[in-house]
Amino acid sequence: MESRNVLGTPLEICCKAPMTGFYRTGSCETGPDDRGVHTVCAQVTAEFLQFTRAQGNDLGTATPYFPGLKPGDRWCLCAGRWLEAQQAGVAPPVILAATHGATLNIVSLALLRAHALPHEVP
Repeated sequence: MESRNVLGTPLEICCKAPMTGFYRTGSCETGPDDRGVHTVCAQVTAEFLQFTRAQGNDLGTATPYFPGLKPGDRWCLCAGRWLEAQQAGVAPPVILAATHGATLNIVSLALLRAHALPHEVP
């Protein structure tokens, strides 16, 4: 069955460089093993990277298994962490067409639209 985005259309690729997604396919697909619900395709910002590092998840530092992210990179974020960032005023912009529909169980479409990249708002 084809995955759907928050707009109800086929889920688009979020990013392949760096390769993102819980399953590292470039897509924000989810499944029963994805307890963090890595479904929000976002374009990370310096403010978000600082915020998530302070929360104990350093996405900006490279490791042998992870390239490290820099502002402007797209990445499949945990829906709950994105919502925490939004509540803290540092939510990165969202790519709606690449954000999995399962996100709507955690974040409203109205809130996602309010944080969508300008050319992404339908």
